[in-house]
Amino acid sequence: MITVHHLNNSRSQRILWLLEELGLPYEIRKYQRDPKTMLAPPELKAVHPLGKSPVITDGELVVAESGAIVEYLVERYGEGRFVPAAGTPEKLKYSFFLHFAEGSAMSPLLMKLVFDRIENGPMPFFAKPIARTIARKVKDTLVNPNINNQLAYLESELATREWFAGNEFTAADIQMSFPLEAAASRAGLGAQYPRLTSFLQRIHARPAYARALERGGKYDYAR
Repeated sequence: MITVHHLNNSRSQRILWLLEELGLPYEIRKYQRDPKTMLAPPELKAVHPLGKSPVITDGELVVAESGAIVEYLVERYGEGRFVPAAGTPEKLKYSFFLHFAEGSAMSPLLMKLVFDRIENGPMPFFAKPIARTIARKVKDTLVNPNINNQLAYLESELATREWFAGNEFTAADIQMSFPLEAAASRAGLGAQYPRLTSFLQRIHARPAYARALERGGKYDYAR
């Protein structure tokens, strides 16, 4: 039996969704973030040394990292579903977006989260002006331009097709869901990106996505 070690409001929601799309039985072991630090609890280190989510166990096997988990599940249980045929242009796009989601898309979003907290978080009054000035400067010159460039690129990628790898829904779309949901929540992805907005609406309308939400619990990025 597959067990998903599921952290609230995290990337592990994608794994629940994929398992629902595959129609596989699975169990969930839920963990809650520390309300002050928003970090995963130390109990996750008993599953994997990094102590992060997502991580799954499948019998004696432990698999961590979203992309690795997605590839493992599709290759072992997908029976050809949710992945384009080998050697096709769609397969190349699939591989690109499967890795782009974490390798490129999440980095500036994480930086924005960190510098937003620096800018708006509590600190000694004498440090506030300096910290806020630095945070705003980094966001204005580095973080926000990077995010905007990536969103414009992703919007253009959906100009000629419905899904990221082609005209068929794949696991790459599941992998891309989290950075786009995060961007919609805190990085300005809105009506100015109609194709990305439509993408989010389509994935949120999928029955398997709804079932994953029911099983996983509160997920602030689903709108």
